[in-house]
Amino acid sequence: MAPTRVLGIDPGTALTGYAVVEEEEDRLHLITIGVVDTPARMSLPVRLQRIYTGLRAVVTEYTPEAAAVEQLFFSRNTRTAMTVGEARGVVLLAMADAGLSIAEYTPMQIKQAVTGYGSADKRQVQEMVRVLLALPDIPRPDDAADAAAVAICYLHRARLDGLLETQGA
Repeated sequence: MAPTRVLGIDPGTALTGYAVVEEEEDRLHLITIGVVDTPARMSLPVRLQRIYTGLRAVVTEYTPEAAAVEQLFFSRNTRTAMTVGEARGVVLLAMADAGLSIAEYTPMQIKQAVTGYGSADKRQVQEMVRVLLALPDIPRPDDAADAAAVAICYLHRARLDGLLETQGA
């Protein structure tokens, strides 16, 4: 049976978004949402350590059954891409150390799973996160809303995979 409580993560150096989403009887529920904030004045090793310990604390408190992580989207700024890649590596390490299975999704896969359209803009994705989780407002900051979208992607894809298994595909 597919996990029903998933930790979605949007890796970043300044802000790493996280959201724990649970599916129960075909309904999605937001358990917690937030960011691990690492101020620029901190050295990179300390920022990475803060991401690691912050996410491990989320796993300990909310006991997700799996983790879903957004794959790196390469930007024009190579230096930014490198540091985000380092943050992403720490995220993967933290989840592996926690013993969670890890799924990775591209931004297009996430948009497709959440909105039905792989080229949806950020606002469309955020609004669908709000609707799917029955929230009064779009979660803030954007990194947290993005993490919720990653978790929703995992749950939608797990449901589809389960349906395909029962169909013998």
